[in-house]
Amino acid sequence: MNTNELDTPALLLDLDCMESNLKQMAGFLSHAPAKLRPHFKNHRILALAQRQIEAGAIGMTCARLRQAELLVDYGIKDILIANEIAGEAKIKQFVELSRRADVIVAVDNEKVVADMARVSRNHNTPVNVLVDIDVGLKRCGVATTEAALRLAQIVMENGLKLRGIMGYEGHLQPIVPGAEKERTVRSSMQLLIDAKNRIESAGIRAPIASCGGTGTYSIMASFPGVTEIQAGSYLLMDAWYKAYAPEFKLALSLLVTVISKTPGERIIVDAGVKALSGERGMPLVKAIHGLRLKALHAEHGVVEIQDRSVSVEVGDKIELWVHYHDGTINLHRRAFGIRNGTVEEVFKIEADVRDS
Repeated sequence: MNTNELDTPALLLDLDCMESNLKQMAGFLSHAPAKLRPHFKNHRILALAQRQIEAGAIGMTCARLRQAELLVDYGIKDILIANEIAGEAKIKQFVELSRRADVIVAVDNEKVVADMARVSRNHNTPVNVLVDIDVGLKRCGVATTEAALRLAQIVMENGLKLRGIMGYEGHLQPIVPGAEKERTVRSSMQLLIDAKNRIESAGIRAPIASCGGTGTYSIMASFPGVTEIQAGSYLLMDAWYKAYAPEFKLALSLLVTVISKTPGERIIVDAGVKALSGERGMPLVKAIHGLRLKALHAEHGVVEIQDRSVSVEVGDKIELWVHYHDGTINLHRRAFGIRNGTVEEVFKIEADVRDS
């Protein structure tokens, strides 16, 4: 099928660019001390997760328990849930999943550790955890090396299996590469490794130190003590992240149809916030200079005509670069793999929740 035959709005994945990004990251990390454990949440496509594994990833990272279940069902068994879970139902769900695969979950709370240990004992199923450390993001994680040691001790006392530590420096991802970024990232990561050293100096093994993202992987890959990188955005890339990781190619766009035109002023396309995220900024029009996406309504995109010589008419199809791909992918259930203007593959985007 030709791309222009697709019903719109349609999420397009440029296969050449995606494959280039896959090779770029795999090649960089192939000789680095740290290994890649890419984030599934960025694309939520099982076939792409498998390609990342085939390219050398040691396992997958995910943000939600449901994502981990999907990966295990697909046959990918080495998974880190780089997020906290809480509540009896979720803990039972995690323990059940631990029967089937080598899954690890982040913890930062003593009560959760105690609850997890109780459910683990009741089901006679050992579970794996990482102590989550706040390295400056101010989201999840314990705040100090002493708190990390205390939680690690509680994990051991409760009979859970401590696999190591993790920390996410998400606040440092959107800094343009340079000396200042290098300095701040290294300072943040030293907090993580100091916590790891503190735990191990108390006689507790903590072999894993998991961290990093697409904006910091090149610094983290050889940082002493770091064992794995959780980068995810690199594979499909988006326009917001591009400035912070310029070596990766934009691979994701949205095909839309022009449904109205006010000559010399604007065109309207058939996609708004129900198909395209504008959370981090307005998407750009791909490959056509003189057009600027000005606003996203529920079902409409308003595109300003800045150059009257641009020849775009009602019925034409154009592409918009995805500006924030996590938010946009969440609005779709499939993506079309495109090569040379032809649909080569159709990818299912997995839902984050169970079907009711």
